[in-house]
Parts: sequence; structure tokens; C-alpha cells
Amino acid sequence: MYLTLEKKQQLFKKYGKSEKNTGSAESQIALFSFRINHLTEHLKVNKKDFSTQLALLKLVGKRRRLLDYLKDRDIERYRKVLGELNLRK
Repeated sequence: MYLTLEKKQQLFKKYGKSEKNTGSAESQIALFSFRINHLTEHLKVNKKDFSTQLALLKLVGKRRRLLDYLKDRDIERYRKVLGELNLRK
């Protein structure tokens, strides 16, 4: 399994300020980004895996909506997340 409990807790601790803070926008965006990167690597090898492609598109949409929410609520937190996760080139 690519996403272990320890890896999730590590992501939540780094971006959500604690292991228990799993619902903050930053921690959710970090989790989605990790999953998106994993699925992208999978699709590079398995080009015809269309169910994974659909799941990837749904995840990208969820992350985009969370980023839009964060941008509307608190622009500084939004910029910080973009910088930490290298989402903008």
C-alpha cells in the first residue's frame, strides 16, 4: 500500500499543525497532492488504466476546490500551501 498510516500522520503533522488535525484545508490539500503524484506516476506506466485516470481527475478537482476555498478565506495560508507543495511553477 502506498499510503500508510504513518505517512498520513506525517503529512497531517507537517501541514495540519498536528497529527489529529486531519480536516484543515492545508492537510487535505497535502494529502490530495500526495495521492495525485502517486496516480500520475502510475498512469505514466499504465496508459490505458481509465478508471485510475477518472479517479485522478476527481482528485484534481477536489484539490482545486479546496485551494479556491482557501484563497477566498485566507490568502496568506493559500500562498504558504502553494509554496510548500510547489503547486505553481
